[in-house]
Order: sequence, then structure tokens, then C-alpha cells
Amino acid sequence: MNSMYFTEEHHLFRKSLQDFLKKEVVPHIETWENTGTIDRDIWTKFGEMGFFGIAYPEAYGGLNLDLFYTIILLEELQKINSGGFAAAIWAHAYLAMTHLNAEGNDDIKERYLAPSITGEKIGCLCITEPFGGSDVAGMRSTAVKKDDHYVLNGSKTFITNGVYSDYLIVAAKTTPELGNKGVSIFVVDRETTGVSATKLNKLGWRASDTGEIAFDNVKVPVKNLLGDENKGFSYIMQHFALERLIMGVNAHARAEYALEYALQYMSERQAFGKSIDQFQALRHKIADLYTDVEICKEFNYSVTHRLNRGEYVVKEATMSKLKTTKVADEVIYECLQFLGGYGYMEDYPMARLLRDSRLGPIGGGTSEILREILAKIIIDKKEYKPATKNK
Repeated sequence: MNSMYFTEEHHLFRKSLQDFLKKEVVPHIETWENTGTIDRDIWTKFGEMGFFGIAYPEAYGGLNLDLFYTIILLEELQKINSGGFAAAIWAHAYLAMTHLNAEGNDDIKERYLAPSITGEKIGCLCITEPFGGSDVAGMRSTAVKKDDHYVLNGSKTFITNGVYSDYLIVAAKTTPELGNKGVSIFVVDRETTGVSATKLNKLGWRASDTGEIAFDNVKVPVKNLLGDENKGFSYIMQHFALERLIMGVNAHARAEYALEYALQYMSERQAFGKSIDQFQALRHKIADLYTDVEICKEFNYSVTHRLNRGEYVVKEATMSKLKTTKVADEVIYECLQFLGGYGYMEDYPMARLLRDSRLGPIGGGTSEILREILAKIIIDKKEYKPATKNK
């Protein structure tokens, strides 16, 4: 354990989380992977343990703990080999709930954040659109104000928890002629008339529900506006640093898990009279892969430390996601090779790991988009600043 960042309290938290996941989650993973549906009661169990409240204020039932508790949660979720289950949990806790906490007023926090912390309500974040992809500013969804409500029309896609969640954090243009300066964010109840969802059939992340959402003349009360009207794009941009760091941490954790499994397998697999971890070609490959993962992990911890201190680390978090998701794919590809034919079998973990990992360079901003963002920062000297101060 890295004592530079983790205390004894962190270590005890990790152990309790590992025990909880082993008892309450791992026995059900295969079923959830096959059905694409996670049992509802696991959400309330997470809530009872305080896992959804790690980063949130005590006033709403949270624990208000430092960011390294979040890192531990993310790492351990990756090591039960269900990228879909992990995504469902962190998309609720760190995509949907982040906006409730940062932009929500006291009323919204009472109605949505508090029950999200207990696991009573599940949320999702709806930004990506069928024609937009990573082009957030190009969204077509609109929300037209009429008396005491907005009329929301449009569609979203690739939304984690998009089918089974209780509420949706939705971005739409309230003043379309202003482009990205005319975007607002709302909380929308799932049962509101005009909201519909279609479940998507994915290559990986099979346990999570990923949906395409349609909004047909949905009436959203004015009181469900998050923050100020037309400030939504800035709010979205502000939270990208955390989202990208989360995906970077996820990537180093699953790569680490793949290496641990591969090393265990190689120590037991015999060929030509010795275990295959004694063959130089494989030993040196492991050395290279392990080095890559360790470098990524140390960088991610450093970025976490800075974000925890309140620094705006959008450049470093972008680097984290870009590099670590690439390394994770490479590591898991090679680890599958170490298993030979067994790596290609569904009874072994590498096939699922390979599928689940492949989303890393795509979701939350493609690697191509991230490279252009970094090019603007490095070459064009563009500066990104936070839109608001965190509450």
C-alpha cells in the first residue's frame, strides 16, 4: 500500500469494501452479466454501507471523506471483473450525483441527493446524443420555458443506468441561438410522461443497462433546473476532470487485476517441464507491462492528490484517461495471450476483461477528442478554468 497517499483508515476501508463485495456482489455477477439487470436491493445495501455517500456532505447523509476513499471504491469495483456493474455504481455516484451536489439547491438535494446516498434512488447523466457523440456543444435537445415548467424534447444515447434509473440529469438547449452558451441542466423523474428508454445491446459492460432515451414534450418543473439557466455547458466541462480521472483509475485497476490473474495462472501452468513464468520471453513482457501500469497508477494518484486539494487538473486528468485506458487495453490483450487457448474461453476472466476494457478509450470522450484537447493546451496555450467554485 502506498503510504504517501493512503492511511491506515484507508486500508481498513478497503478491507471492509473487499469483504462486502465478496459477500454481496461477487456471487451474483454471472447472473447480472447474463441478464443485463442488477438486483435492486444491492443499491440499498451499498447505501447502508455508506459507499454512495463517500464524497458527499454529512447534511444529506454523506461521509464527506477525501478523494482517496473514492479511488479505493473504484479500484476494488474493477477487481470483481464486471465492468458493467462497476459502471452502474460509479455512473450513479460520480456522474449523476456530482451534478446534484454541485449545482443543486437545498430542495433538489433533499429530494434527490439524500435518497441517492441511501440507494433509494438511482440516477443517470444524459449528455451524449445520437448525432453528437463527443461534440457536447452540438446537442440538439431543447427545453423551452412555458409558465412554471420547461418542455423538453430530444434524445440521448449510450446512457449508463439509462433504463432502470429513477431520475435523469439531462442537458438541453434552453437558448439554442447561443450555441454552447445556451445549454441548461435539469433533473427529470423517470415516470414523467413522455420519457422513454430503449436498452442497447453492447459488446461489453453486459451487467449494466445502457439506454437510448427519448423525450417527447416532457414537462419539467422550473424547480428542477440545476444551477442557473444557460450555464449547463460550463457545469458539464467543470466535472470532466473528475470523470476522466475516474476512467483513468478504473483502467489502471483493471490492468492490475489482469496482471495479478495472469501471474497466478503462469505460476501454475506447466510447459516443457517448468511453469511458464520461467520463460524469458514471458518474464520480460510481464516486466514491461507491470512497469507501464505502475507508472500510470502513480500518475493517477498524484492527480488525485491535486484534485483533492482543490486544484483544477483538467489537463492532467485528460492525460490520465488518454494514457491509462490505452495501457489497460494493451496489458489485457497481452494477458489474454499468456493464457493461450484458455484466454479465449468465457470460463476464464480475460475474455470479459478484454471486452469491458475496450470501452475505456471511447466512453467519456474518445481518445481522439482528448488528444485534440491536449493539443490545444500544449500547442495553442489554451487555458481551461473552472466555471464555478465547488460547494
